[in-house]
Amino acid sequence: MIKVADVLYLRVNAPDLDQMEGFLLDFGLHRSARTANALYMRGTDPDHHIHITELGEPGPFSFGFLAAEEGDLEKAAALEGASAIEDIDEPGGGKRVTLHDPVGTKVEIVWGMEQLATLEVPTRKLNKGSKRTRYGTLLRTKTAPARVKRLGHCVAFYADFDRANAWYQHNLGLVPSDTGYGENPDELVIAFLRCDRGERYVDHHTFLPLKADRNALHHAAFEVEDIDEVWLGHEYLKNKGKYTHDFGIGRHYIGSQVYDYWKDPWGHGIEHMTDGDLLNNAHKTENHHISDVLSSQWGVVPPADAVD
Repeated sequence: MIKVADVLYLRVNAPDLDQMEGFLLDFGLHRSARTANALYMRGTDPDHHIHITELGEPGPFSFGFLAAEEGDLEKAAALEGASAIEDIDEPGGGKRVTLHDPVGTKVEIVWGMEQLATLEVPTRKLNKGSKRTRYGTLLRTKTAPARVKRLGHCVAFYADFDRANAWYQHNLGLVPSDTGYGENPDELVIAFLRCDRGERYVDHHTFLPLKADRNALHHAAFEVEDIDEVWLGHEYLKNKGKYTHDFGIGRHYIGSQVYDYWKDPWGHGIEHMTDGDLLNNAHKTENHHISDVLSSQWGVVPPADAVD
């Protein structure tokens, strides 16, 4: 078994790369490369790309995860059904091992992808009731694409939830921060899985399998700097008048992220998020009823069909 360090990119299909690029630019990503058949988009962090669109009909999707060290590629190649280690023949380069989860979704374990120069992100000093940090400076924000930093997590539906949940834990070394159940606490329907980095603090969740009647992508969540970026990005997309807002803005109960959910032009779920919980191996897994999983601390409550 390996222990991945993070989720690295989402790969989807779309029949129009120009339209997808227009949406992703408005969402707050930046083009790092484009070929005749694929579009590679980055955030402000150095990763060469965090979103790949390949030319084709919507439906297929896959995930790229970052290996904790190069030697993990050899361990990954020894897993059942794994490919050999191969050079990545697409922008960004690096090496990878390709696996397939229980329903055939491609999972790429990646090492050595090109790193780009970090792009500037605005930082804002905020005056809190107990601590004031902004003196003599006016805070003036304006509507603009939210500057996406990185890919935070991905979520997928699985008809055979138990098998998928076990596969991602066993093969990628992910561990549950929280789980959720419907009627019976012993019958899980959702797992918030994080990377196991020992004492190092990591995102509350990196990958979520969800029990459903089908196998499909639910959404990918992209981190922005702060809540101002969430709201400014929301207003920018809304004012465009041509994109589909899913739900938000609110703060999740599980994971604590401030969230705002949209759909790309072909219905792939995509989220702006910020200020999520960070955990390490001192955290003990908790099990919650699905009603708590779907609740919000404030803001718009996720709709009942958010996990259907």
